[in-house]
Amino acid sequence: MNAWLMLVVAGLLEVGWALGLKQSEGFTRLWPSVLTVLGALGSFWLLSLAMKDLPVGTAYAVWVGIGAVGTAILAVFLFGEPVNTMRVAGIALIIGGIVALKLA
Repeated sequence: MNAWLMLVVAGLLEVGWALGLKQSEGFTRLWPSVLTVLGALGSFWLLSLAMKDLPVGTAYAVWVGIGAVGTAILAVFLFGEPVNTMRVAGIALIIGGIVALKLA
């Protein structure tokens, strides 16, 4: 698997474990907690592998960006979080930053 693909999968796993934190209710629910920990471990592992070939600043920023954007978007649908102009603009700026780092 190439470094960029590992990084994208790591970012998607970050979305999963971030949403899992909400579902675990402070690690008081067993299965959401187990899935959250496994997702975090997988995410960190793939990030570390991607960093073998990618610059650390780029890899970390893209990983965080994928996690932040994915979590923010899914939280709207899963948890009814509000959608407003500032939130959409913030997500758009993060996506712009990810694209810029990929192209740099």
